[in-house]
Amino acid sequence: MTILDKIIAFKKKEVAKIKLDVPVKRLVESPSFKRTPISLKESLLDPYSTGIIAEFKRQSPSKGLINGTATITDVTTGYLEANVAAQSILTDTSFFGGTMADLMEARTVNSTKPILRKDFVVDGFQIVEAKAIGADVILLIAACLTKQELKNFGQLATDLGLDVLYEVHTQEDLDKISDLDGKIIGINNRNLKTFEVDLEHSIALANQIPDSCVKVSESGISNPRIVTGLKEYGFQGFLIGENFMKTDNPGLSCQEFISQIR
Repeated sequence: MTILDKIIAFKKKEVAKIKLDVPVKRLVESPSFKRTPISLKESLLDPYSTGIIAEFKRQSPSKGLINGTATITDVTTGYLEANVAAQSILTDTSFFGGTMADLMEARTVNSTKPILRKDFVVDGFQIVEAKAIGADVILLIAACLTKQELKNFGQLATDLGLDVLYEVHTQEDLDKISDLDGKIIGINNRNLKTFEVDLEHSIALANQIPDSCVKVSESGISNPRIVTGLKEYGFQGFLIGENFMKTDNPGLSCQEFISQIR
């Protein structure tokens, strides 16, 4: 069983428990559910966009603890000052040390940039939940969903006004997504089964993605020169977390990184 298999099995049980305690009606009646989400697609396509989707990540299964002291408020403020295109917040507790409260707190600080709820979506309930906690974007990981689930979950998110970042790692993942046209496609350079990182993945798969898509490169981006290089292959978004979070001041690290992108 891979790490991804373990996470998905655990997540299905976790969501089933939450659904017993929290009726969908309560989510729909929450104040954040009524707000109009901010478009990730528009933010990334803005001619003045930095393209950086900066992540708040305390820990990961592959690296263990990354940052146990940084606060959501400080990091969010720092990312906004760095002029990120968007913010990503891990809400998985058991494997990544995040919570839904993290995203809700970030939303009170950040009212201008889209926030991605980074989690392992296995049930439509989580998409409704994402809107209720103030997210603008959800992540759908092709490796752990069927073609039909990707279609259904994507449609539900769209109906709720949320953007979707479809994450792929292989051609097989990409083939699962019906009608790529206009979608935001994230290529994860990290193999979720082995957690090995290979930037060539982004470049190899980029050619298989139509130009009508917004292309995002995820994981393993540690140098501004990498961003410059990936832009030449048509990438408009760059999801970076660990590179900033492993420092004492993630917001400042993000600012310095962005200032060096040519």
